Amino acid sequence: MLRSGKPAATGWRRTGVSQTVLNDRGGRWSVQAPVVSADEAITSLYAAHYRSLVRIAAFLLHDVGTAEEVVQDAFVELHGHWRRLRDPERAAAYLRQAVVNRSRSRLRHQKVVDRHAPTPGPDAPSAEYGAIGALERAEVVAALRALPVRQREVIVLRYYADLSEAQIAQALGISAGAVKSHASRGLAALRTTLERLS
Repeated sequence: MLRSGKPAATGWRRTGVSQTVLNDRGGRWSVQAPVVSADEAITSLYAAHYRSLVRIAAFLLHDVGTAEEVVQDAFVELHGHWRRLRDPERAAAYLRQAVVNRSRSRLRHQKVVDRHAPTPGPDAPSAEYGAIGALERAEVVAALRALPVRQREVIVLRYYADLSEAQIAQALGISAGAVKSHASRGLAALRTTLERLS
């Protein structure tokens, strides 16, 4: 008889194959199943079931790397709970269920992550591009400052403020024809100045 995992006081002895032979009070001897360590059990389960469990998880998760993690986590958990496992013969079934449950959990987690994922910002240009852009902008600003006031106003309102010719004419109190004329002369002067700089 066993009490609290120890043989009864009536008699017991160890055999050479890790079996405990017990003598109950009636004088009968019985053989208890061999006790297998967690390391030995998990090693044999791993050799026998790892690939099939990874295939199951990969089918559920559509990602082999995540499937391998899920299966390894299930083996680690089983190793930690081996002594508390009621029926070691059902360890393979326990592993399959653990893999399915962990796969479902990963899928639920991924859905939440996808739902709350931040929107990616626009691609940032390189630092070199930014430095060149700053130099070019400085050249354009210097060339704009060299233009006559009315041409500068028309160019800035048209290309930086993105106003139409009618809106520029209204803002400056000039005709639409004058806006076209100032824009044409201003752009020609800018082009000439910037070509000399480059």
